[in-house]
Amino acid sequence: MAVAEEKTSPGTSEKSTSEKSTSGRSTSESSTSEKSWHGVVLQSLKRNDIRLVPYVPDRVLTTLIRNLHADPFFTTFPAAREEEAVGIVSGAWMAGMRGAVLMQTSGFATLANVLASLAVPYQIPLIMFVSERGTLGEFNYGQSLVCRTMRPVLDSLAMEHHTATRLDEFEFIVDRSIKQAIATQAPVALILSPLLTGGKVFDK
Repeated sequence: MAVAEEKTSPGTSEKSTSEKSTSGRSTSESSTSEKSWHGVVLQSLKRNDIRLVPYVPDRVLTTLIRNLHADPFFTTFPAAREEEAVGIVSGAWMAGMRGAVLMQTSGFATLANVLASLAVPYQIPLIMFVSERGTLGEFNYGQSLVCRTMRPVLDSLAMEHHTATRLDEFEFIVDRSIKQAIATQAPVALILSPLLTGGKVFDK
């Protein structure tokens, strides 16, 4: 997995805990006012007892993936393909374990069959975090084309989906989406806009 510098949304601080605690405010105060989007995802997964997180590596998701690996609460590992990760989470749900999948927009394009034939009809509360490519400064035309198909596919499957653009409302969206997915036993897609994550940019 490529290691890249994390892009952050406007107003988001990436100071370390030690830096925060010496900035004149307590660590707890700093963590409340300077949350990161990936910190919100990790804590929301914990709060809802989602322990299994297979993923397909993605540059924007790098910090989140590192933090999941570093936390013994989670069982997390890379999958060869997105549909493999969905199958793993589906099997885990049937065995009594909750799971989520991390992927990029282009990887979502491979999922129509497994969603339509497994996750939706068998009522699997699959939580998908999708790092959005293909918009807001995208440099790859193929990614732009694929991005246009994502929401129409979700709509055609009558799948709940939300596009997260703002950090101040992100925790509410993630937590409530997970709770609804589990309560109704239906999959949900949380699309992480570049407005939230900073996205992937082309370095000349």
